[in-house]
Amino acid sequence: MFSSDRSGYPNADAVVFHVPSLFSASFGPKEMEALHKPSGQLWVAWSMESAVNYPVLNDPTFMRRMDLVMSYRRDGDIYMPYCPPRAEWLRALNQPLPAKLEGAPVVMFQSAIYNKSTRIEYAIAMMSLMRIDSYGRFLNNRQLPQADHGPETKLATIKRYKFCLCLENALEVDYVTEKFYDPLLAGTVPVYRGAPNIDQFAPGENAFINANKFSGPNELCAYLSELNRDEQAYRRFFQWREKPLLASFEADLEAQRRGAFAKLVEIVRHRSSR
Repeated sequence: MFSSDRSGYPNADAVVFHVPSLFSASFGPKEMEALHKPSGQLWVAWSMESAVNYPVLNDPTFMRRMDLVMSYRRDGDIYMPYCPPRAEWLRALNQPLPAKLEGAPVVMFQSAIYNKSTRIEYAIAMMSLMRIDSYGRFLNNRQLPQADHGPETKLATIKRYKFCLCLENALEVDYVTEKFYDPLLAGTVPVYRGAPNIDQFAPGENAFINANKFSGPNELCAYLSELNRDEQAYRRFFQWREKPLLASFEADLEAQRRGAFAKLVEIVRHRSSR
């Protein structure tokens, strides 16, 4: 049984610490260091946010008290990829490619201001070189044509564009969020800047454009403009949809088939039975 009632803390088999919301004005690293850990209790560091933005995830003093790591990191004890479940991919891949109806070739959705990756400067530079419709609160220059119903509306908007600019808030290994997957599901080409090992997360060969491989916004925009004029070259970015998914992608689908907390329960039960 899971509970958010902290009064049960002394008798819990495991305690999950959600790292991004752990520290506050009244509770910091010193308080964490002084926190009593009952004998036999497992402590779990849980975070789907980058260690670049939450450095405590790389702090030996903090992490030495943790028994398990539950995160997007492949080397974690419980791996939680952002990759959507298999059913969503099957549904998306059974749909025809959507018509590209917008005048601008590129769309962007971004609202958060986290910027350890210098994505703000990168986006501004790109927007000075080519037309990009930005629907988020960040650099907003276009309003949604319909009521916002969350992810469904986002995907319906993305699919109308040839490219979707996907800028992670940190450039960290394994930190690949929904920004990468949304356009793939929508039938649009992601233009991705983020994890240096992004190729390991792709569903197929030549499924996206890796901004990390360009010298900067100028070279990237020139390439996008060229593709926007060459329909045959653009269509090659969808050939992966007709082929088997890459083994590394299949592994991620399998990894998230069972929920992370179900995996945690299994680990706790296994250790308790020793």
